[in-house]
Amino acid sequence: RERLRRILPGAMMNLFRFLGDMCHILSFVLILHKMQKSRSAAGISLKTQVLYLVVFCTRYLDLLWNFTSLYNWCLKVIFIGCSAGVVVVMTKARPHANTYNAELDAFPWFYLVVPCAVLGVLINVDHYSFFEMIWAFSIYLEAVAILPQLAMLQKAGEIENLTSHYVAALGAYRGFYLLNWVYRYFTEDSYVQRIVWVAGLVQTLLYCDFFYHYYNSKRSGLNKPVKLPI
Repeated sequence: RERLRRILPGAMMNLFRFLGDMCHILSFVLILHKMQKSRSAAGISLKTQVLYLVVFCTRYLDLLWNFTSLYNWCLKVIFIGCSAGVVVVMTKARPHANTYNAELDAFPWFYLVVPCAVLGVLINVDHYSFFEMIWAFSIYLEAVAILPQLAMLQKAGEIENLTSHYVAALGAYRGFYLLNWVYRYFTEDSYVQRIVWVAGLVQTLLYCDFFYHYYNSKRSGLNKPVKLPI
C-alpha cells in the first residue's frame, strides 16, 4: 500500500469518484431528456425509479444536519430531486403517464424491498443505530433496484437508443465507484467497507449481460437500438 500511495496521486481517488458521480448525473439527464423529447415514458420502469427514490431518501436522511462538503450536499439534493422528478413525470405529467406500460413493468418489487430491509437490520455497522440500519438498507436496495428495469427491457426485446444510454450510464457509474474502492483500499489506511463492496459488486454483475448486448449493438452505430434475447 505504501508503494502505491507514493506512485499514485491522491487526486486520482477523487477522479474515480468524480467520474462515477458525473455518470450518475448523466443518467438523470438522459432519462429526463428521453421523456421530454419523446413525450413518452415507454420503456422506463416506474418501479425502478421509485426504488431509487427510496434509496436516496433513506440514505440521505442526514441531509439537514450532516454537512461534510458542499460537493456531497449538492449531490444528495440532486439525486433526491432528480429521482423525485422522474417519478412525478411518469405518474402525473401528460402525455407521459399515459404511455407507461405497467404490464411490462411487472417485477414484484416486494421481493427486493423486504429482503433488503431484513438485511439492513441484521447486517450493518452498528446494530444499536437506527440510522445505520436505514443506511445499510439503502445500500442493499440500490444494488438490486435496477432489476425491474432490466426485466422490463428483457420482455420488450429491443431498447430505444436513449433508454439504453441511460442504463449504460448507470452501469458506468457503478464501474467507476468500484475502481474508486479498489484505489482507496490500496492507498488509505484502515479503509474497509465490506457492505458497500459486496453490494456494489452484486450491482455491477447485474449489468454484465446488458453491457454485452449494448456493446454488440453499438458497434455498428451509437444510434442503433439494443436488441436483447426474449
